[in-house]
Amino acid sequence: MKKKNWLMLLLVGIITLVLAACGGGSDSEKGKDSGKEAVDTSKLADTVKNDAEAKSGGTLQVGLVSDSPFQGIFNWELYEDAYDSTIMEWTSNSIFDTKEDFLISDEGLASLKVDEDKNTATVTIKKDVKWSDGKPFTIEDVIYPYYIIADKDYTGVRYDSDFQNIEGAKEYHDGKAKDISGIKKVDDYTMELTLKKVSPAIYSGGDGLWGYAAPKHQLEGIKAKDLVKSDEVRKNPVTLGAFVVDKVVNGESVQMVANENYFRGKPKLDKVVIEVVPSSSAAAAMKAGKHDILQSYAANQYEDVKDLKNAQILGRPELAYSYLGFKMGKWDSKKGEVVVNEDAKMKDVKLRQAVAYAMNVEEVAKAYYDGLRTRGNSLIPPVFESFYDDSLTGFNYDAEKAKSLLKEAGYEDKNDDGFVEDPDGKEFTIKMATMAGTDKDDKIVQFYIQNWKDVGLKVELTTGRPIEFNSFYDKVQADDKDIDMFMAAWGTGTNPSPMGLYAKNAQFNYSRYTTPELEKLLADIDSKESLDAAHRGEAFKAWQEYMFEQAVTVPTYFRTEIVPVNNRVKGYSINYLDGSDKHLQDIEVTEDAPAK
Repeated sequence: MKKKNWLMLLLVGIITLVLAACGGGSDSEKGKDSGKEAVDTSKLADTVKNDAEAKSGGTLQVGLVSDSPFQGIFNWELYEDAYDSTIMEWTSNSIFDTKEDFLISDEGLASLKVDEDKNTATVTIKKDVKWSDGKPFTIEDVIYPYYIIADKDYTGVRYDSDFQNIEGAKEYHDGKAKDISGIKKVDDYTMELTLKKVSPAIYSGGDGLWGYAAPKHQLEGIKAKDLVKSDEVRKNPVTLGAFVVDKVVNGESVQMVANENYFRGKPKLDKVVIEVVPSSSAAAAMKAGKHDILQSYAANQYEDVKDLKNAQILGRPELAYSYLGFKMGKWDSKKGEVVVNEDAKMKDVKLRQAVAYAMNVEEVAKAYYDGLRTRGNSLIPPVFESFYDDSLTGFNYDAEKAKSLLKEAGYEDKNDDGFVEDPDGKEFTIKMATMAGTDKDDKIVQFYIQNWKDVGLKVELTTGRPIEFNSFYDKVQADDKDIDMFMAAWGTGTNPSPMGLYAKNAQFNYSRYTTPELEKLLADIDSKESLDAAHRGEAFKAWQEYMFEQAVTVPTYFRTEIVPVNNRVKGYSINYLDGSDKHLQDIEVTEDAPAK
C-alpha cells in the first residue's frame, strides 16, 4: 500500500518535480505553441495489450528516467525520494492491499480490523509466508518498523504527528519508556495497536498505522542511526516482494532476480534490470529498443513517444500535484516542529497571492503538456472525488490582480527600474529554487520569471540555475537562507489526509508554516467526528479553502502520469485497483529482446 506522508512514495517527494517548458519574452511568443491538440486522457489505456505467446523467463529492462543518481535507500522506513520508492515497488514489503477509494482491503499480506470505540486496530498477517532468504514472516516483522521509526536516533522523516498517535510512541522516543505501550503482540500472526484516537484516516493507512514490514532477523543488530548506511539497506535488503535485489551500481542501476518465496507465486520473469536513463535520451532509447518500460517519464516529453511503433503509452491520473511553496520559517529539530519566522521575506499574504496570480499556469499546461497537466485549484487531487473541492477557483492567471495586490501591500516601483521595492523602499528580490529536469525546464522557469517581471517582481534562481534533484531537496529540507520560494511536487499516495505534509510537527512541511487555525482544521479532518463521511467532507473543504486564502503552498498542476511500454511486454498494468503491484509475478515478455 502506498502512503503519502511516509514515502514521498509515488513521493514525493516526491515528488518527482517535472517542470513544464515555456519560453519567456513577448505575449506573442508565449502563445506560439498553444495550438496543439490536447491528449484525451480518458482514452489512455492503463494495461498493455499483447496476445502473443510469452517466452519462458527473460529479463525485463526498465528505464528510470532521471537526471540525477538515485540515493539507493531501499527501506520504506528510511527512504525520502520517489526514485528509490519506484525501485522498491518491485521488491515491496507492503503488507496491505487497497480497494475502491484506496481503502485497505484483506487481499494483501495483512488484514485490518478497527474497533472505533476502543481506539484499537488489529493487524493479522497470512501464515506460512517466507522472506526472500527463506526465513518465516511473523508479526515481529510488522512490529519492528514501529521501533525503527520511534527510536531516539532514527534518521528518517516519518516520526510525525500521525505516528505519535500511537499510545506510548512519544514516551519511547523520548527515552521515558523501554517499549511502545500501544503495541501488543497477540500471537505470531497478530498485533494490536492502541491509538489516542481513531479517524477515517486509519482505513487509508493513517492515524499511525504503518503499512510495511521490515526483516527483524536481518536488521535488529544494526543501530537505528547506522541503518541508512548499512549494506542490509543499500546492497542486499531482504524482501517480501516479487523480486530481490541482486546487484547494485550505486546511483546508476539495480539488477533484481525472481523471489522464489514470493507469497503470490514465483515470478515468470528471471530478472528485472532498472537503469537510470537521462531525460534527454529516454525517448530515443525507447525507440531503439533499449528499454521495456520507462518509469518516471516526463509528461512534457509526450510528443517524443506518442508515435512510437514499438511501444504503447499507458496513462492514469497521478496521486500527486505540483506546487509553489513559500518559505515561512525553519524546522526546529530539537523540538521536532515548525517555527514560523514572523519576519520572513514572503510573510505578506497579498505578496504571496500576487506571485500566484502572476503565473500563467494555464498557458504552460496548454502549450507544453498536451493536456497531461491542468491548472491545480486545490491541494487535494481530483482523483479523491469525495474530498476534492471543485468549487475553488484557485489562482487563475490575472496579471492585473497581481499588480493591484502588490500595490495594496506596499510593493511599488519607486525608482522606475521596472521592479517593485518593498514597503520600506528597499530593493526587493525573491530567490527561487527549482529542480533540474528535462531540456524544457529552463524555458518554463524563464517563462514564469518573465511573468513575474511583467507585474514588477524580480525573481532570481537560487544558485543561479536549476538544482540537481538530491541537492534541491537537501537545500529545501535544510531551509537554505537563499530560498524564499520553491517549485516542487507531492505524491499523495492513497491516504488523502494532509496531516503528514502540513502539520506543525511534520518534517515534510517544507514551507515551515503553521497556525492554531491550521492545526485545528487538520485535526478535524482526522477526528473522531470525521468518521461521519459528511463531516469529513466538510472538514476537507474548510482546510482547502483556508490553504487557498493563506497562499503558502500554491497548487500549480494536477497531473496525468504516462508510462511508455515496449510491445514485447505482457501482463503489465498501472491500474490502481488491479495494477502491477498485485501482478508483478505475472509480467512476461514475448520476444528475446525489446522490439525496435
